[in-house]
Amino acid sequence: MIKIFCPDECLGSLLDVNLDELWQNGYRGMILDIDNTLLPWAGDTLDQETVMWVRQAKEMGFRLCLTSNAFKERVHKIAAALDVPAVASAIKPRKRAFRLALDMLKTRPRETVVIGDQMFTDILGGNRMGLYTILIDPVAAEELKATKVMRRIERRIIRRLSRKGYISESAARRRLGKSKG
Repeated sequence: MIKIFCPDECLGSLLDVNLDELWQNGYRGMILDIDNTLLPWAGDTLDQETVMWVRQAKEMGFRLCLTSNAFKERVHKIAAALDVPAVASAIKPRKRAFRLALDMLKTRPRETVVIGDQMFTDILGGNRMGLYTILIDPVAAEELKATKVMRRIERRIIRRLSRKGYISESAARRRLGKSKG
């Protein structure tokens, strides 16, 4: 049961994602979360490193789609800045948003990656759809109050996944050290 929350990879940031390795392993589509994945929660300015990462992924041939529980206006503004499609008000981890993203990407689950900062939305939703999931550390500490509550539960699951050997001790230590909430 706990494995449904287990990411395929647990990394420090979006910039740690190895695009070459993903491409070599047959991945062609990426579903990206926005808040605390691409930019701080409720932020509206993408940093240059993130913009360059997205540009590099697109130049390599990856198809990208933003999928966020945030409201449509904000999501589409960020998507337009990156020139990628988006699914707003996604209600992740429900499957519908992931299906819509797959349709937009024109990729199959086995060739699609989900990258996000939350176990209960991005990772759970991606795992339920059979996608390759990458959990990254949140880019900022500021979040919705409900998210902060979920982070407490998430920390327990991370400890358990680490004890069972599903994620590395170093990734768990890094993640737990950053997710005070």
